[in-house]
Amino acid sequence: MKQLDVRSAARIDAALADVRIRPYGITDGPRVRRMSERLSAASLYTRFFSGTPRIPDHYMGLLDRLDHWDRDALVGLDGDEIAGIAEYVRDPARPWRADVAVLVTDPWQQRGLGTTLVGHLARLAARRGINEFDADIILTNRQGLHFVRHGWPSARSTLDGGAAHFTLPLAGATIR
Repeated sequence: MKQLDVRSAARIDAALADVRIRPYGITDGPRVRRMSERLSAASLYTRFFSGTPRIPDHYMGLLDRLDHWDRDALVGLDGDEIAGIAEYVRDPARPWRADVAVLVTDPWQQRGLGTTLVGHLARLAARRGINEFDADIILTNRQGLHFVRHGWPSARSTLDGGAAHFTLPLAGATIR
């Protein structure tokens, strides 16, 4: 199995050295809400598959119910503000699999933050018995599609309407 080499999948920015990665915490809700100010309509659409003007309230409720085992999230902090968030939700019917999603503010896109968050999240999930991520990427999200297709060569995909569904094996992935 080929290993994921994110250096070919994303441009890594030197500013990432100043970004702190840590688990989502109970006090992060207001920071996530403020992320909306740094997200374009296109970024919100590619993450939530709908024309929402801000991060949806139901998503905030899901973050408040993280158990840090079956549902977990990591944030990338630029100073005191969240620049990106990556989360997984374990499939109860197939506990070795989890849905993964990433949201990165517009100023931090194409700088390697999403790649870094997914790398840390994948290692965390693997330690918890998850060996595959599932990801749905809307076909207009060229950055997301490029990352998976070029950075995750062992990914399997199917098309479902206007989105691609990817199965991403974690075994052997070297996400930096």
